[in-house]
Amino acid sequence: MEFTLLIVIIVLALIFDYINGFHDAANAIATVVATKVLSPFQAVVWAAFFNFLAYWVFGFGVADTVAKTANTLEIDLVVILAGVIAAIIWNLFTWWQGIPSSSSHTLIGGFAGAAIAHAIAVHGFFGYAVIEGTEIHTAYWYDTVNWYTAGKNGGFPSGVLIIIAFIVLAPLIGALMSYLISIWLLNASKRSIYPKIFTVSLMLLTIWFVESQMVYFDEIKKPRFDSQFWSVVFESHNIKWFLVAFIVLSVSSFCLIFSSLNLHQSTYWLKKMQLLSSAAFSLGHGGNDSQKVMGIIAAAVTVYIQTSGIAQESLPNWLDVVLPDENGAFKMPDWIPLACYSAIAAGTLSGGWKIVKTMGSKITKVTSFEGVAAETAGALTLYFTEHFKVPVSTTHTITGSIIGVGLTKRVSAVRWGMTVSLLWAWVLTIPISAILAAIIYYIFSIFI
Repeated sequence: MEFTLLIVIIVLALIFDYINGFHDAANAIATVVATKVLSPFQAVVWAAFFNFLAYWVFGFGVADTVAKTANTLEIDLVVILAGVIAAIIWNLFTWWQGIPSSSSHTLIGGFAGAAIAHAIAVHGFFGYAVIEGTEIHTAYWYDTVNWYTAGKNGGFPSGVLIIIAFIVLAPLIGALMSYLISIWLLNASKRSIYPKIFTVSLMLLTIWFVESQMVYFDEIKKPRFDSQFWSVVFESHNIKWFLVAFIVLSVSSFCLIFSSLNLHQSTYWLKKMQLLSSAAFSLGHGGNDSQKVMGIIAAAVTVYIQTSGIAQESLPNWLDVVLPDENGAFKMPDWIPLACYSAIAAGTLSGGWKIVKTMGSKITKVTSFEGVAAETAGALTLYFTEHFKVPVSTTHTITGSIIGVGLTKRVSAVRWGMTVSLLWAWVLTIPISAILAAIIYYIFSIFI
């Protein structure tokens, strides 16, 4: 029974990943479709390719955060099953209504809601004894969820409260970055030496920063090649920062020649740059959102190992999953990330045209100029939040970025009525998903 539940959860998690792909496809392709840089079909193929390419770029930091949303020692497989089903239901409902809600937050909300329902069903609202090592302490139903965990060695904290905080912070960061990039581009179009001085300074600063983030050969635990050079070049941590440098330096190079271009030439190059910016955002989308499903599958396998009583050593290689503790690294068989990246890429190929319309035209009118600024800002936001292992919403990020470029024209350029409606969907996603998952958990508990 336990093994059957595990297989069902894995299949449903991959179905959710597929739905996530077509639900969130609009995030990456709405602006390139709206500006007619690519046809809808070309755009989804372009986005799907970079969704899958993210497999070689990103690690498992976000997956680890999601896997630890609830204490795996305190839950069972029914909890994860209920959470995934609730997430699928909410995703399909919001897709049907054309609402660009967060697939990430519905998954987190569903997982946390089912975990809390399980804790209340088993322990009630009263305290119960928990043994950790040699210590015994009292825990309560709300302790099942990892609300907040301080970062190790001064690192970034994690937990559901941090994820909730980024419901606000991710779109704000995206909006601020896209606003600043837009202002930078606008000033670069003027025949003045000062924007060029700023651009060259930014290029030098970017090179210095990326070099400081590099992991060199003696620090790589599992080099991919015998050659030290290629091992450093293709280390996933380094690839991500190379991409950041490539994006910033590409936009900077355009800014250096922007003032010498006429309208036709600048429009031509901005449309070419949209291909770069949408590819960068699709890469971030794939890396960020696929990892959340990896985390759910990893948590399910971990719970299966704990509840089945099977020794870790006797498991087949395809179930050899280890969640990290203070001393260990996240261990995950290759089929999990490959399956997750394949599922989200396939989902992106299926499109999601209702949300494309909302993102590409109903928030603000988008030109190639705004598309480059919004997608570049969104991509950089996703890369930096992934670096800090924060599972943010790609939907919230790109929406905030589109709003940011709209604000550079005038406040009224943003259709605030539509934006307020989206904000309500964002705020309600986690609690509705949690309540739905709790109800599903209690129903399943009767029969399973």
